[in-house]
Amino acid sequence: MEMPYRRLGRSGLKVSLLSLGSWVSFGTQVDEDRALDCMTAAHEAGVNFFDNAEVYAGGESERIMGRALARAGWGRTSYVVSTKFFWGIDGGVNSSDTLNRKYLLQAIEGSLGRFGLDFVDLAFCHRADPQTPIEETVWAMHDIVSSGRALYWGTSEWSADEIRAAMEIAERHHLHKPVMEQPQYNLLNRKKVEQDYLRLYQDWGLGLTTWSPLASGLLTGKYLNGIPEGSRGSLQGYEWLREMLLDREANQKVERLKGLADELGCTLAQLALAWCAHNPHVSTVITGATSVEQVRQNLGALEVLERLSPELLARIDEIFPAPPPPED
Repeated sequence: MEMPYRRLGRSGLKVSLLSLGSWVSFGTQVDEDRALDCMTAAHEAGVNFFDNAEVYAGGESERIMGRALARAGWGRTSYVVSTKFFWGIDGGVNSSDTLNRKYLLQAIEGSLGRFGLDFVDLAFCHRADPQTPIEETVWAMHDIVSSGRALYWGTSEWSADEIRAAMEIAERHHLHKPVMEQPQYNLLNRKKVEQDYLRLYQDWGLGLTTWSPLASGLLTGKYLNGIPEGSRGSLQGYEWLREMLLDREANQKVERLKGLADELGCTLAQLALAWCAHNPHVSTVITGATSVEQVRQNLGALEVLERLSPELLARIDEIFPAPPPPED
């Protein structure tokens, strides 16, 4: 089927329902040639959003993606590129774990240099910074957008209260508002997207570019029998993932979900991706891939999406319950 496109919140920008991200893969598992192959396969299938971040592979992910884009030679209007700022890559006192004005205005220049681009389409504040006033961050991001170095800005893994504070500051001072949030969203992590942000969709038109739809691979079933060699869970520096990936209760749920995937004749990954895409508040689901074949398998989730009946969604909820409604 053709790639669907959704507006990014209330903005006029349209992003492909499935997108391709570079976290973990680019610069760690995927070199420039492989990155170009994966991005080309995705782009040919209608993917127009490619997600990145300053911190991914210490800046190398941006360099790889930028060189791949240059080699692909696509028109700049045909793709959307993002980056994110918070952790920094040089360890400086004013350039790590911060959203202060000095860091942000210098960080955007560093990212553009690594990408080899004049601007990024989306710039995210990768985490909230309790040590910097939100007003300082909002002004800095407004200035980045006003300068044309980014076209829209947003947040990632901010609380609803933090996003609302940023929105209200921007509204008060007639500044560019955050347009989108990038939260983790999958069958095992539902509360923030399905409950905490509800008023933000209604009141401010917040868009979502969700990450980790497969819970770092757990929802693919590949960790049902331990950590396979060469998988994300086996990578050096990702030891923190292993406890989650080997969680016995979660893997038992994945076993049950596999029965539904088998009924549909699809993979666990395709079913999990389709489930995320079914949420109308999600503008785009960021996928990851280390091969062209994996890109194409992920895109098969679009066919599954059309077959998600209310009955099937209810059966999924029995395995992975929705968060309980908030108490009055």
